[in-house]
Amino acid sequence: MTLTACSQGASASSPESSSASDDAKPGGGDASKASATVAVAPVVKGEKVIADEPLVVTAKGGKLTSVTVTGPGGEALDGKVSADGATWTSAHDTAYGTTYTLKTRLTASDGAKVSRSTTVTTVTKDEIFVGTYNVNQGQKVGVALPVSVVFNKPVHDKAAVERKLSVTSTPAVEGSWSWMKDRDGKDRIDYRPREYWKPGTKVKFTMDLAGVKNGDLVGTQKREIDFTVGKAVTTTVDVVNKTLTLSENGKAVRTIPVSTGKKTFETWNGTMVVLSKVPTIRMNSATVGIFGPEAYDLGAVKWDVQLTPSGTYTHAAPWNEGKFGKVNASHGCIGMSDADAKWFYERVNYGDPVTVVKSVDTVVPNNGYGGWNVDWETWTKGSALA
Repeated sequence: MTLTACSQGASASSPESSSASDDAKPGGGDASKASATVAVAPVVKGEKVIADEPLVVTAKGGKLTSVTVTGPGGEALDGKVSADGATWTSAHDTAYGTTYTLKTRLTASDGAKVSRSTTVTTVTKDEIFVGTYNVNQGQKVGVALPVSVVFNKPVHDKAAVERKLSVTSTPAVEGSWSWMKDRDGKDRIDYRPREYWKPGTKVKFTMDLAGVKNGDLVGTQKREIDFTVGKAVTTTVDVVNKTLTLSENGKAVRTIPVSTGKKTFETWNGTMVVLSKVPTIRMNSATVGIFGPEAYDLGAVKWDVQLTPSGTYTHAAPWNEGKFGKVNASHGCIGMSDADAKWFYERVNYGDPVTVVKSVDTVVPNNGYGGWNVDWETWTKGSALA
Protein backbone atom coordinates (compact mmCIF):
# COMPACT_ATOMS: atom_id res chain seq x y z
CA MET A 1 0.00 0.00 0.00
CA THR A 2 1.27 3.48 -0.87
CA LEU A 3 1.23 5.51 2.31
CA THR A 4 2.22 9.07 1.06
CA ALA A 5 -0.35 11.52 -0.28
CA CYS A 6 -0.67 14.84 -2.04
CA SER A 7 -0.99 17.97 0.06
CA GLN A 8 -2.69 20.17 -2.47
CA GLY A 9 -3.00 22.99 0.02
CA ALA A 10 0.80 23.37 0.21
CA SER A 11 2.28 25.69 -2.39
CA ALA A 12 5.69 27.24 -2.69
CA SER A 13 7.75 28.56 -5.54
CA SER A 14 11.18 27.09 -6.15
CA PRO A 15 14.06 29.35 -7.22
CA GLU A 16 13.37 30.30 -10.84
CA SER A 17 15.17 31.77 -13.81
CA SER A 18 12.95 33.33 -16.43
CA SER A 19 12.97 35.19 -19.71
CA ALA A 20 10.29 36.48 -22.03
CA SER A 21 10.19 34.51 -25.27
CA ASP A 22 10.81 36.04 -28.70
CA ASP A 23 7.12 35.86 -29.50
CA ALA A 24 6.16 38.04 -26.52
CA LYS A 25 3.22 40.27 -27.30
CA PRO A 26 4.09 43.98 -27.60
CA GLY A 27 3.39 45.74 -24.34
CA GLY A 28 4.26 42.71 -22.17
CA GLY A 29 7.85 43.23 -21.13
CA ASP A 30 9.16 43.07 -17.60
CA ALA A 31 5.77 43.40 -15.92
CA SER A 32 4.60 40.18 -17.59
CA LYS A 33 7.81 38.39 -16.69
CA ALA A 34 7.39 39.32 -13.03
CA SER A 35 3.69 38.55 -12.74
CA ALA A 36 3.43 35.17 -14.51
CA THR A 37 5.10 32.51 -12.34
CA VAL A 38 4.63 28.89 -11.32
CA ALA A 39 4.42 27.08 -8.01
CA VAL A 40 5.16 23.40 -7.37
CA ALA A 41 3.30 21.18 -4.92
CA PRO A 42 3.15 19.30 -2.67
CA VAL A 43 6.01 21.01 -0.82
CA VAL A 44 6.75 19.64 2.65
CA LYS A 45 10.33 20.44 3.66
CA GLY A 46 11.92 23.71 2.65
CA GLU A 47 11.60 23.59 -1.11
CA LYS A 48 11.53 19.81 -1.36
CA VAL A 49 8.37 18.07 -2.53
CA ILE A 50 6.65 14.85 -1.53
CA ALA A 51 7.83 11.80 -3.45
CA ASP A 52 5.75 8.83 -4.63
CA GLU A 53 2.91 11.16 -5.60
CA PRO A 54 1.95 13.13 -8.73
CA LEU A 55 3.77 16.44 -9.20
CA VAL A 56 1.50 19.47 -9.52
CA VAL A 57 2.57 22.70 -11.22
CA THR A 58 0.26 25.70 -10.71
CA ALA A 59 0.21 28.92 -12.73
CA LYS A 60 0.25 32.20 -10.84
CA GLY A 61 -0.71 35.36 -12.71
CA GLY A 62 -1.31 33.57 -16.00
CA LYS A 63 -2.19 30.29 -17.70
CA LEU A 64 0.00 27.34 -18.54
CA THR A 65 0.40 26.50 -22.20
CA SER A 66 3.01 23.73 -21.87
CA VAL A 67 5.04 21.98 -19.18
CA THR A 68 8.05 19.71 -19.68
CA VAL A 69 9.44 17.82 -16.71
CA THR A 70 12.55 15.68 -17.03
CA GLY A 71 14.37 13.55 -14.51
CA PRO A 72 17.96 12.33 -14.39
CA GLY A 73 19.20 11.35 -17.82
CA GLY A 74 16.50 13.40 -19.53
CA GLU A 75 13.67 10.93 -18.93
CA ALA A 76 10.37 12.77 -19.25
CA LEU A 77 7.65 12.74 -16.60
CA ASP A 78 4.42 12.71 -18.57
CA GLY A 79 1.52 14.91 -17.56
CA LYS A 80 -1.36 17.07 -18.69
CA VAL A 81 -2.35 20.72 -18.49
CA SER A 82 -5.86 21.26 -17.14
CA ALA A 83 -8.51 22.64 -19.48
CA ASP A 84 -8.41 26.05 -17.79
CA GLY A 85 -4.62 26.24 -17.91
CA ALA A 86 -4.40 26.58 -14.15
CA THR A 87 -2.46 23.41 -13.37
CA TRP A 88 -0.34 20.65 -14.82
CA THR A 89 -0.38 17.26 -13.09
CA SER A 90 2.02 14.41 -13.80
CA ALA A 91 0.54 11.13 -14.97
CA HIS A 92 3.00 9.16 -12.83
CA ASP A 93 4.39 9.49 -9.33
CA THR A 94 7.77 11.05 -8.64
CA ALA A 95 10.72 9.07 -7.28
CA TYR A 96 12.37 9.60 -3.91
CA GLY A 97 15.49 11.76 -3.69
CA THR A 98 15.35 12.85 -7.31
CA THR A 99 15.88 16.24 -8.95
CA TYR A 100 13.55 17.18 -11.81
CA THR A 101 13.95 20.00 -14.31
CA LEU A 102 10.79 21.95 -15.13
CA LYS A 103 10.38 24.07 -18.24
CA THR A 104 7.07 25.88 -18.49
CA ARG A 105 5.46 28.27 -20.92
CA LEU A 106 2.69 30.59 -19.73
CA THR A 107 0.41 33.22 -21.12
CA ALA A 108 0.43 36.20 -18.76
CA SER A 109 -2.76 38.04 -17.90
CA ASP A 110 -1.90 40.72 -20.51
CA GLY A 111 -1.39 38.07 -23.20
CA ALA A 112 2.41 38.06 -23.17
CA LYS A 113 4.20 34.73 -23.59
CA VAL A 114 6.53 33.87 -20.70
CA SER A 115 8.99 31.00 -20.22
CA ARG A 116 10.06 29.63 -16.87
CA SER A 117 12.78 27.15 -15.97
CA THR A 118 13.50 25.66 -12.53
CA THR A 119 14.41 22.48 -10.70
CA VAL A 120 12.68 20.68 -7.84
CA THR A 121 13.96 17.87 -5.64
CA THR A 122 11.86 15.25 -3.88
CA VAL A 123 12.45 14.16 -0.29
CA THR A 124 14.40 10.99 0.40
CA LYS A 125 13.02 8.06 2.38
CA ASP A 126 15.43 8.95 5.17
CA GLU A 127 13.76 12.36 5.57
CA ILE A 128 10.19 11.21 6.11
CA PHE A 129 8.11 9.21 8.58
CA VAL A 130 4.91 7.38 7.68
CA GLY A 131 2.18 5.45 9.46
CA THR A 132 0.53 2.18 8.49
CA TYR A 133 -3.17 2.12 9.37
CA ASN A 134 -5.63 -0.74 9.74
CA VAL A 135 -8.77 0.39 7.89
CA ASN A 136 -9.56 0.63 4.18
CA GLN A 137 -11.88 2.84 2.18
CA GLY A 138 -15.43 1.47 2.12
CA GLN A 139 -14.62 -1.40 4.48
CA LYS A 140 -17.18 -2.93 6.84
CA VAL A 141 -15.74 -3.85 10.24
CA GLY A 142 -16.80 -5.32 13.55
CA VAL A 143 -18.02 -3.29 16.52
CA ALA A 144 -14.73 -3.61 18.46
CA LEU A 145 -12.23 -2.47 15.84
CA PRO A 146 -10.11 0.51 16.92
CA VAL A 147 -8.38 2.74 14.38
CA SER A 148 -4.70 1.90 14.75
CA VAL A 149 -1.62 3.58 13.25
CA VAL A 150 1.90 2.14 13.52
CA PHE A 151 4.78 4.47 12.57
CA ASN A 152 7.89 3.31 10.75
CA LYS A 153 10.17 5.64 12.75
CA PRO A 154 10.15 6.95 16.34
CA VAL A 155 7.64 9.73 16.96
CA HIS A 156 9.43 12.42 18.97
CA ASP A 157 6.58 14.93 18.98
CA LYS A 158 3.53 12.79 19.71
CA ALA A 159 1.30 15.79 20.41
CA ALA A 160 2.05 17.34 17.00
CA VAL A 161 1.27 14.07 15.25
CA GLU A 162 -1.87 13.33 17.28
CA ARG A 163 -3.31 16.78 16.49
CA LYS A 164 -3.28 15.80 12.82
CA LEU A 165 -5.20 12.56 13.36
CA SER A 166 -8.96 12.51 13.81
CA VAL A 167 -11.86 10.08 13.94
CA THR A 168 -15.43 11.27 13.54
CA SER A 169 -18.59 9.21 13.33
CA THR A 170 -22.31 9.25 12.74
CA PRO A 171 -23.74 8.83 15.30
CA ALA A 172 -21.10 10.67 17.31
CA VAL A 173 -19.35 8.79 20.12
CA GLU A 174 -17.02 9.54 22.99
CA GLY A 175 -13.59 8.29 22.02
CA SER A 176 -9.89 8.82 22.57
CA TRP A 177 -6.46 8.15 21.09
CA SER A 178 -3.90 6.35 23.22
CA TRP A 179 -0.17 5.83 22.51
CA MET A 180 1.70 2.58 23.04
CA LYS A 181 4.60 0.58 21.66
CA ASP A 182 3.74 -2.07 19.11
CA ARG A 183 5.06 -5.58 19.74
CA ASP A 184 8.15 -4.86 17.66
CA GLY A 185 8.88 -1.64 19.57
CA LYS A 186 7.48 0.82 17.01
CA ASP A 187 5.41 3.80 18.12
CA ARG A 188 1.70 3.11 17.73
CA ILE A 189 -1.49 5.03 18.46
CA ASP A 190 -4.99 3.54 18.68
CA TYR A 191 -8.36 5.27 18.75
CA ARG A 192 -11.34 3.54 20.26
CA PRO A 193 -14.76 4.66 21.43
CA ARG A 194 -15.56 4.34 25.13
CA GLU A 195 -17.97 1.53 24.30
CA TYR A 196 -18.21 -0.67 21.23
CA TRP A 197 -19.33 1.04 18.03
CA LYS A 198 -23.05 0.78 17.36
CA PRO A 199 -23.98 -1.33 14.31
CA GLY A 200 -24.40 0.84 11.22
CA THR A 201 -22.10 3.62 12.47
CA LYS A 202 -20.36 5.55 9.69
CA VAL A 203 -16.77 6.43 10.60
CA LYS A 204 -14.25 8.77 9.00
CA PHE A 205 -10.54 8.51 9.81
CA THR A 206 -8.45 11.51 8.75
CA MET A 207 -4.66 11.64 8.67
CA ASP A 208 -3.15 15.01 7.66
CA LEU A 209 0.56 14.66 8.35
CA ALA A 210 1.92 16.45 5.28
CA GLY A 211 4.47 18.95 6.55
CA VAL A 212 4.28 17.87 10.22
CA LYS A 213 7.74 18.07 11.80
CA ASN A 214 8.97 15.12 13.85
CA GLY A 215 12.49 15.98 14.91
CA ASP A 216 14.52 16.03 11.68
CA LEU A 217 11.78 14.10 9.89
CA VAL A 218 8.71 15.36 8.09
CA GLY A 219 5.33 13.77 7.46
CA THR A 220 3.97 13.30 3.95
CA GLN A 221 0.63 11.54 4.35
CA LYS A 222 -2.79 12.98 3.75
CA ARG A 223 -5.63 10.48 3.88
CA GLU A 224 -9.38 10.28 4.44
CA ILE A 225 -10.79 6.80 5.02
CA ASP A 226 -14.52 6.16 5.33
CA PHE A 227 -15.68 2.84 6.74
CA THR A 228 -18.82 1.43 8.32
CA VAL A 229 -19.60 -0.82 11.28
CA GLY A 230 -21.48 -4.04 10.64
CA LYS A 231 -23.79 -5.98 12.90
CA ALA A 232 -22.80 -6.67 16.51
CA VAL A 233 -21.27 -10.14 16.51
CA THR A 234 -19.82 -10.81 19.97
CA THR A 235 -18.36 -13.99 21.39
CA THR A 236 -17.75 -15.14 24.97
CA VAL A 237 -15.45 -18.06 25.78
CA ASP A 238 -15.77 -19.56 29.27
CA VAL A 239 -12.60 -21.52 30.06
CA VAL A 240 -14.12 -23.15 33.15
CA ASN A 241 -17.29 -24.35 31.45
CA LYS A 242 -15.32 -24.90 28.22
CA THR A 243 -17.92 -23.24 26.03
CA LEU A 244 -18.02 -20.63 23.28
CA THR A 245 -21.19 -18.57 22.89
CA LEU A 246 -21.75 -16.39 19.84
CA SER A 247 -24.34 -13.61 19.96
CA GLU A 248 -25.69 -11.31 17.26
CA ASN A 249 -27.05 -7.90 18.22
CA GLY A 250 -27.20 -8.97 21.86
CA LYS A 251 -29.02 -12.27 21.34
CA ALA A 252 -27.24 -15.59 21.86
CA VAL A 253 -27.25 -17.61 18.66
CA ARG A 254 -25.41 -20.75 19.67
CA THR A 255 -23.17 -22.24 22.37
CA ILE A 256 -20.60 -24.85 21.34
CA PRO A 257 -18.13 -26.96 23.36
CA VAL A 258 -14.44 -26.02 23.13
CA SER A 259 -11.06 -26.89 24.58
CA THR A 260 -8.87 -23.95 25.65
CA GLY A 261 -5.34 -23.62 26.99
CA LYS A 262 -4.11 -26.19 29.48
CA LYS A 263 -2.17 -25.32 32.64
CA THR A 264 0.88 -23.07 31.98
CA PHE A 265 -0.51 -22.47 28.44
CA GLU A 266 -3.78 -20.83 29.50
CA THR A 267 -5.72 -18.87 26.89
CA TRP A 268 -5.44 -15.11 27.36
CA ASN A 269 -8.17 -13.64 29.53
CA GLY A 270 -10.07 -10.54 28.41
CA THR A 271 -11.28 -9.13 25.12
CA MET A 272 -9.43 -9.80 21.88
CA VAL A 273 -10.48 -8.69 18.41
CA VAL A 274 -10.62 -10.73 15.21
CA LEU A 275 -7.54 -9.81 13.15
CA SER A 276 -7.84 -12.15 10.19
CA LYS A 277 -9.32 -15.40 8.90
CA VAL A 278 -7.73 -18.14 6.79
CA PRO A 279 -9.34 -21.47 5.88
CA THR A 280 -6.11 -23.46 6.37
CA ILE A 281 -2.80 -22.67 8.04
CA ARG A 282 0.33 -24.43 9.22
CA MET A 283 0.83 -24.08 12.98
CA ASN A 284 4.41 -24.55 14.16
CA SER A 285 5.17 -24.02 17.85
CA ALA A 286 8.63 -22.64 17.06
CA THR A 287 6.97 -19.44 15.77
CA VAL A 288 5.58 -18.76 19.26
CA GLY A 289 8.61 -19.92 21.22
CA ILE A 290 7.44 -23.39 22.25
CA PHE A 291 10.14 -26.07 21.98
CA GLY A 292 11.02 -29.40 23.56
CA PRO A 293 8.39 -31.89 24.77
CA GLU A 294 5.54 -29.43 24.12
CA ALA A 295 6.63 -28.65 20.55
CA TYR A 296 4.23 -29.27 17.67
CA ASP A 297 4.09 -28.81 13.91
CA LEU A 298 0.56 -29.08 12.52
CA GLY A 299 0.55 -28.92 8.75
CA ALA A 300 -3.05 -28.16 7.81
CA VAL A 301 -5.15 -26.65 10.57
CA LYS A 302 -8.61 -25.64 9.33
CA TRP A 303 -10.96 -22.70 9.88
CA ASP A 304 -8.50 -20.37 11.58
CA VAL A 305 -9.60 -17.08 13.16
CA GLN A 306 -6.67 -15.02 14.46
CA LEU A 307 -7.17 -13.12 17.71
CA THR A 308 -3.62 -12.02 18.63
CA PRO A 309 -0.25 -11.62 16.85
CA SER A 310 1.22 -13.76 19.65
CA GLY A 311 -0.57 -16.77 18.19
CA THR A 312 -4.07 -17.04 19.69
CA TYR A 313 -6.58 -18.54 17.25
CA THR A 314 -9.89 -20.28 17.22
CA HIS A 315 -9.64 -23.29 14.93
CA ALA A 316 -10.61 -26.87 14.26
CA ALA A 317 -8.74 -29.32 16.52
CA PRO A 318 -9.84 -32.84 15.55
CA TRP A 319 -6.87 -34.32 17.46
CA ASN A 320 -8.66 -33.23 20.66
CA GLU A 321 -11.91 -34.96 19.75
CA GLY A 322 -13.61 -36.12 22.95
CA LYS A 323 -12.12 -33.27 24.99
CA PHE A 324 -14.36 -30.44 23.78
CA GLY A 325 -16.48 -29.21 26.66
CA LYS A 326 -14.59 -31.53 29.04
CA VAL A 327 -10.82 -30.86 29.12
CA ASN A 328 -8.67 -27.85 28.36
CA ALA A 329 -5.84 -29.37 26.32
CA SER A 330 -4.48 -26.74 23.92
CA HIS A 331 -1.38 -24.54 24.00
CA GLY A 332 -3.53 -21.41 24.28
CA CYS A 333 -5.77 -21.57 21.23
CA ILE A 334 -9.51 -22.22 21.34
CA GLY A 335 -10.12 -25.55 19.65
CA MET A 336 -13.34 -27.17 18.52
CA SER A 337 -14.66 -29.75 16.09
CA ASP A 338 -14.29 -29.27 12.35
CA ALA A 339 -18.01 -28.56 11.93
CA ASP A 340 -18.17 -26.10 14.82
CA ALA A 341 -14.97 -24.33 13.75
CA LYS A 342 -16.35 -23.88 10.23
CA TRP A 343 -19.64 -22.55 11.63
CA PHE A 344 -17.80 -20.00 13.79
CA TYR A 345 -15.41 -19.06 10.97
CA GLU A 346 -18.31 -18.22 8.67
CA ARG A 347 -20.01 -15.91 11.21
CA VAL A 348 -17.21 -13.72 12.53
CA ASN A 349 -15.34 -10.98 10.72
CA TYR A 350 -12.52 -8.50 11.09
CA GLY A 351 -13.09 -6.33 14.14
CA ASP A 352 -15.51 -8.61 16.02
CA PRO A 353 -14.73 -9.02 19.75
CA VAL A 354 -14.01 -12.35 21.42
CA THR A 355 -13.99 -12.16 25.22
CA VAL A 356 -12.41 -14.91 27.30
CA VAL A 357 -13.58 -15.17 30.92
CA LYS A 358 -12.35 -17.04 34.01
CA SER A 359 -8.82 -17.47 32.67
CA VAL A 360 -5.63 -16.03 34.20
CA ASP A 361 -3.38 -13.41 32.56
CA THR A 362 -5.19 -10.66 30.64
CA VAL A 363 -4.12 -9.87 27.09
CA VAL A 364 -2.12 -6.62 26.90
CA PRO A 365 -3.19 -3.64 24.73
CA ASN A 366 -0.52 -4.06 22.05
CA ASN A 367 -1.10 -7.79 21.53
CA GLY A 368 -3.55 -7.24 18.73
CA TYR A 369 -6.29 -4.85 19.83
CA GLY A 370 -6.30 -5.54 23.55
CA GLY A 371 -7.06 -1.95 24.49
CA TRP A 372 -10.59 -2.93 25.51
CA ASN A 373 -9.07 -4.41 28.67
CA VAL A 374 -7.86 -0.99 29.83
CA ASP A 375 -10.25 1.10 31.92
CA TRP A 376 -11.41 4.31 30.25
CA GLU A 377 -9.57 6.71 32.56
CA THR A 378 -6.26 4.95 31.97
CA TRP A 379 -6.91 4.76 28.24
CA THR A 380 -7.51 8.50 27.86
CA LYS A 381 -4.35 9.30 29.83
CA GLY A 382 -2.44 7.60 27.02
CA SER A 383 -3.27 10.54 24.74
CA ALA A 384 -0.43 13.04 24.22
CA LEU A 385 -3.07 15.78 24.40
CA ALA A 386 -4.58 14.68 27.72
